[in-house]
Amino acid sequence: MRVNADTKPKAVPYIALIAPDQDTSGPYGGLSFVVFPADMAGPPLVGMVVGTQSIAPDDVALGRPGHARQCRAIARWLASLPAGGFAWAKRDLVNTDEKLPMTVKAQLQPWANSSEKYGQVLYACFAPTDAGSAPGRCALEQAITVFMDLFMDERGIDRKAVAESAAQQTRSQWMAQLMPTPDSRDVAQLLQARRFVILEGPPGTGKTRMATEHLLAGDFAGFGEVIQFPAGTSYESFVGGLRPVTDASAQGFRFAPVAGQLLRAIKQANSELAQPYLLVIGEINRADLAKVLGECLYLFEPGAPHRQVALEHSFDEIRGHWLRLPANLFILGTMNTADRSIALMDLAVRRRFAFVTLWPDLTVLNDPTRACKLMQETFRQLLAIFVAHAADDAFALLPGHAYFLSANEAQAKIKLRTELKPLLLEYLAQGHVSGFRDEIYAFIDSLPE
Repeated sequence: MRVNADTKPKAVPYIALIAPDQDTSGPYGGLSFVVFPADMAGPPLVGMVVGTQSIAPDDVALGRPGHARQCRAIARWLASLPAGGFAWAKRDLVNTDEKLPMTVKAQLQPWANSSEKYGQVLYACFAPTDAGSAPGRCALEQAITVFMDLFMDERGIDRKAVAESAAQQTRSQWMAQLMPTPDSRDVAQLLQARRFVILEGPPGTGKTRMATEHLLAGDFAGFGEVIQFPAGTSYESFVGGLRPVTDASAQGFRFAPVAGQLLRAIKQANSELAQPYLLVIGEINRADLAKVLGECLYLFEPGAPHRQVALEHSFDEIRGHWLRLPANLFILGTMNTADRSIALMDLAVRRRFAFVTLWPDLTVLNDPTRACKLMQETFRQLLAIFVAHAADDAFALLPGHAYFLSANEAQAKIKLRTELKPLLLEYLAQGHVSGFRDEIYAFIDSLPE
């Protein structure tokens, strides 16, 4: 522990838990937990700091994506507490040349001396706004506890059983910030507000199930349709275009306008204007949406339901060539974030959809009637690897809870071997987890036969 009680005018007192084997005075290195008193009367500022001497001996921990990810999750959790306060975490922890962002500095005015002197090495903090009330004091205590727990976890310090149990409870709360998963009611409300929504997430997180079983079959009472977008989806197949149709001519066919999936959905929605109609598009990112939608992209504007465009051909389904999306038509796409072979949507298309990310559902995996102890422990091991080592783009590939649902241990072993293992091997083959491939290989080797 380091205590700086210097009361000189420009001195900044603090109390810190620092790395072992550091000098008892002067600059120190590595990550530390620090408490800064307010410049005037008031509650302290608590947080995590990199020693001004260097990032060693914690260069590995500070450079690992997991430490920064955990700090951001902790900050989001602290900010969500009743009467909590301001919480912030830095993206690049080892960059000690960058000053505090102006928005952060403005929030830390009661601790201006501390933030001015140590702002470049402060990488996570909690600033209480009302430490005089019971909720405020509780938030401050939780902030102190969670940052100290993080310090001890990185140091590998064992706790007593009671303290470890409390740390586990706190960890489960802020860990939920890493993978916030909305339920179908949240998505239904978003559809009502935005009309055009995309569910994205890694495989096995229940995107299709939410879209079909919960939303289409539930909120929309089955009034809708499910289609898929293969890679070859075209404007003609989705909107409409000229296609050969048989007739009695000498050639036996002629070219005529044929409606695509969108126009057929519009016809169905127009048939019952009082009933909301949901068009579910599976694997929506497999098609080039800008080309597939063409001029109809102009219609995908939630705040402008009366927009219309003129199509090149006249279609019976819309009684002419003027196309408008009926107000009762809603579109929900699903997108697998593990499918890196598909180009990203361009910004013009992305702006017109609201995106919702689905993560593995921890509440499902904690249910012993749905996931046996083997499955629960295997998921926790894999989650720990992704949390600690995966960069943000790779973290989005964490396999969903569907890969771990089996209450029978014998069947669980088969499922892990035939479903989860091939997925992870594909990640390795595609280079998606190259930054921590040895961790993944070791995890695969540990799976039960």
